[in-house]
Amino acid sequence: MSPKTSQSGGRPAGGKRGGLGGMLTPARVTVLLLAILALIFIFENTRTTEIRLLIPEVTMPLWVALLGTGVIGALCGAFFMKGRG
Repeated sequence: MSPKTSQSGGRPAGGKRGGLGGMLTPARVTVLLLAILALIFIFENTRTTEIRLLIPEVTMPLWVALLGTGVIGALCGAFFMKGRG
């Protein structure tokens, strides 16, 4: 029998478990905790600040600028990780 077709202990080939246990890997838990900490940091900084966007200077709440920067960073990370998988 080929290793790809054999199964032991009722588990699917590749050793992956179903359910919640398969979803909660240490890397995913770490990313989730970092995202929660980032959101706490963002929403704790609510004062208004002046931000220079290339040429114009705009006044906005700091949390909007931090959240926008975080979303742009997450999108860039997702774009570059997409090619690795």
